[in-house]
Amino acid sequence: MKISERVEALRQCMKREGVEIYIVPSTDYHHSEYVGDYFKERAFITGFTGSAGTAVFAPDWAGLWTDGRYFLQAASQLDGSGITLCRMGEPECESIEAFLERTLTSGGVIGFDGRTIGVAEGRRYEEIARKKGGSVRYDLDLVGELWTDRPCLPEEKAWMLDEKYAGESTGSKLARVRKKMEEYDADVHVLSSLDDIAWLLNMRGNDVAYCPLVLSHLILYSDRVELFADAEKFSEEMMQRFREDGILVRPYHAIADALAALPSDAKILLDPERMSYALDQSIPAEAVIRNAENPEILMKSMKNEIQTANNQTAHLKDAVAHTKFMYWLKHAIDTEQITEISASEKLESFRQEQDGYVEASFAPISAFADHGAIVHYSADEESNAVLKAGSLLLMDTGGHYLEGTTDITRTMALGEIPEKEKDDFTLVVRAMLRLMNTVFLYGCSGANLDYAAREVFWKERISFNHGTGHGVGHLLNVHEAPINFRWKEGDAPAPALEKNMVITDEPGLYIEGSHGIRIENELLVCEDVKNSYGQFMRFEPLTLVPIDLDAVLPERMTAEEREMLNAYHKKVYEAVSPYLNETEKEWLKHYTRAV
Repeated sequence: MKISERVEALRQCMKREGVEIYIVPSTDYHHSEYVGDYFKERAFITGFTGSAGTAVFAPDWAGLWTDGRYFLQAASQLDGSGITLCRMGEPECESIEAFLERTLTSGGVIGFDGRTIGVAEGRRYEEIARKKGGSVRYDLDLVGELWTDRPCLPEEKAWMLDEKYAGESTGSKLARVRKKMEEYDADVHVLSSLDDIAWLLNMRGNDVAYCPLVLSHLILYSDRVELFADAEKFSEEMMQRFREDGILVRPYHAIADALAALPSDAKILLDPERMSYALDQSIPAEAVIRNAENPEILMKSMKNEIQTANNQTAHLKDAVAHTKFMYWLKHAIDTEQITEISASEKLESFRQEQDGYVEASFAPISAFADHGAIVHYSADEESNAVLKAGSLLLMDTGGHYLEGTTDITRTMALGEIPEKEKDDFTLVVRAMLRLMNTVFLYGCSGANLDYAAREVFWKERISFNHGTGHGVGHLLNVHEAPINFRWKEGDAPAPALEKNMVITDEPGLYIEGSHGIRIENELLVCEDVKNSYGQFMRFEPLTLVPIDLDAVLPERMTAEEREMLNAYHKKVYEAVSPYLNETEKEWLKHYTRAV
């Protein structure tokens, strides 16, 4: 069935249910960034496979809202579908809410599967419908009706993350969260965000691609915990550990009934941005709701000392794998046929050689030449380019290790490349180094510091259409709230950067039809000097992989920037060279030489 035929079939379902506008988001029932195959309804109904985007269907129009990372990909995949690409952030693109307010007719009904829509989002839709004398229907999974060969929910086994990796027991974490509940005067705390639950219980699984998580919900009381998940996923040893911590396992789909059965005088702490509208509607109307960000979010973002030490180990392993790959690529490009996909697979094989490696931390991006200009390009058998000397290869990849999670981008010159590409490459390197070497007073957020990277772009009257960095989870989600580097604040100001937080530094430059460049390091937030002016902070690079000097123009860099690059490369050589053979070591010595 063509996409246009699926859309028409959906409209027939909408007409049957009396729904004027139907909304299909990208998320699962937990508002995860990456979702399992079972939940990819938006991809099924639109053909767009990017990880972020919301589709909206009206009687005679359909649109897909996505951000700048996916403009080129979405434009290509939506071609011929009859679905309009709505480029979020562009001046001519109105919000979904504005579209609904403009087009919903009097008495019209907005429909969606309430399990995939967040509380705050659902309330906004409800208010828009109310103003038009209409209503919302959140009990409809119309795409699911059409998806006859829909994959099953995952049945993978879960596992416990040993305390020697987690750095804190489940009991200790539960006690800390319960203390926060007391501060909010709450006696019940509801969680649906998978990474928060996994962190809290030191539990990992295989239910979500690239994220070692378990499909689950959780209700935390002052004296017990109810975990809603498939009990078949847990070994007897895990069940015993749960019992020791007062955790009762109940069926995954029983969460709505459990919420409905809460006492009418319950005082419930929940995060409206990380809980579904359908579950929120299950809670007794008389209950008192304490709307606040899940306390687990900030807690897990601030890594403990054991996690920090483990994270450095994970990044050293990753650096060895990535350096071996770079050595191989530089030598094999003239003697072997290498494609975008085979290059990615080769890098993965080097990671798999490292002790404690679990899996990739996200879908790898391996983008040659003009494909590099597509920010979240994903090679497939049709687009899979053969690598050739004379252009750039952008590889954005990462790995989950028992000790931590890595996320690195390196853009590499294959043979001799044009001067323009070297000039652009050097600009990106300068931006990355300037942010990595920033010193700042405690209290700054990523929004305060983004300019350190973006300044060199703005001076050239150019920019890049994505954030400069994001928080990184510890064997959890590679993109982790609440910290980031952004030049625009979101609806809620980002918190201050705290000691032992981990954040990426990844400026980029994308020239459509020609090339793309991104250089990404993970940074550890560290305390620096404390004096009469306050507590100064700095960053320590966790990523220790050479930056390709074949693409750098040192004369385009200031003396200070060259010193930054040389100091970084000195650190790379000292850390990585002991794990290489003599030939690789000599190569690394040359590729980390002072410039």
